Amino acid sequence: MAGSDRPTSRDVARVAGVSQATVSLVLGGKWRGRVSERTALAVRAAAGELDYRPNLAARSLRLGRTRTALLVVPALTHEYFARVYAGAARVADAHGFGVVLYPSPEGVGPARDPFGSARAAIDGVIASSMAADALAGIADGGLPLVMLDSGPGTEGGPPTVDLAVADGIRQVVRHLVGLGHRRITHLAADVDTWTFRVRAQTVREELGGVDGARLATERCGLDVRSAREAAVRALTASGERPTALLCDGDVLAAGACKAARGLGLRVPDDVSVSGFDDLELATALDPELTSVRLPAEDVGARGMSALLAALDGVPVAPVELPVQLVVRGSTGLPPAP
Repeated sequence: MAGSDRPTSRDVARVAGVSQATVSLVLGGKWRGRVSERTALAVRAAAGELDYRPNLAARSLRLGRTRTALLVVPALTHEYFARVYAGAARVADAHGFGVVLYPSPEGVGPARDPFGSARAAIDGVIASSMAADALAGIADGGLPLVMLDSGPGTEGGPPTVDLAVADGIRQVVRHLVGLGHRRITHLAADVDTWTFRVRAQTVREELGGVDGARLATERCGLDVRSAREAAVRALTASGERPTALLCDGDVLAAGACKAARGLGLRVPDDVSVSGFDDLELATALDPELTSVRLPAEDVGARGMSALLAALDGVPVAPVELPVQLVVRGSTGLPPAP
């Protein structure tokens, strides 16, 4: 091979000591069950050594694929969805795919077909945090579809990758109750999606079994201003003030902290505040925010892997990823009576 020539699959096969067919299987992600892991590693090593890049245009013509996936998210400005995209793009790149990121115009759906005829431009759809019927405009023509953080699927429905949302909220409630909090207000996102319905239901169930617990709910939009207004309502309502504000997200928790400061209250001495998502924002607040860490990149990566499997006709089992409570300075003992 001349130094100026672009390496080919034949060159990779020669260096790895295998056939071109084997190179195609390995680099196309279809080697499992057909090629040994040792051989697959040898092919990848040879491709790396030669800096081989497959001719995706030729491969697309051969397979009838564009090797492009569409990732539909409720918003481009939220850090969580940026991390989901990063995970999906990492897996996609390893398999010679690209990922087009597309926000649902209405935040949670329905999502319009961004290409006029999506079927001609993409191979499959990954949809994050929305109901399956929100994707009807895109996936009604039989495109493979994977749902992220949208709830358990139905038999014969699209593959699902979910977070253990109920367990995350359960960890928060038990943390607050363990500190001694009984008057808790839930700052609940005013969004009708699976993830927020599960959070509200779990808060009710957990506190329903705690003697002396009093739960109030204030609904708000997914922004700081709306959350601050909801927190002010909670903290100035008649009767005994809540000792903890349990928030559906870190952005809402930021609004709650702002409301507390505006009322001359200290976090956590006068009121504890918890979040959900564990964004960079959580450690930018003072005190730093107790929050639930979500493996967002893993969600995107597992979603892309599920889509690739679906494209190859491989059955995909539902996935639920664990979450973790991270305790920081925004939660503490309730104030003395």
